Amino acid sequence: MDSSDSLMLDAKQAILEEQHRRFQALQKEGKWAEAMQQFQTTMHCASDLLSDSLNLLERVLETHRQSPPENPPNNSLS
Repeated sequence: MDSSDSLMLDAKQAILEEQHRRFQALQKEGKWAEAMQQFQTTMHCASDLLSDSLNLLERVLETHRQSPPENPPNNSLS
């Protein structure tokens, strides 16, 4: 994981939070049709963020599996 991955996830998290805030505002105003449209947008953002997070986690795990341990355990009985 590098800084660009972190920035991308942070940006998507901020977008999701804003979409959720909009949904809640529409819901409080009783604008149900608009709120349901916003809900779909919010869920799409959440799905996108979760998918990207999962993909990043899978890449990190794969990289971890491929790299040899830096300090192998010492198996001697000294």
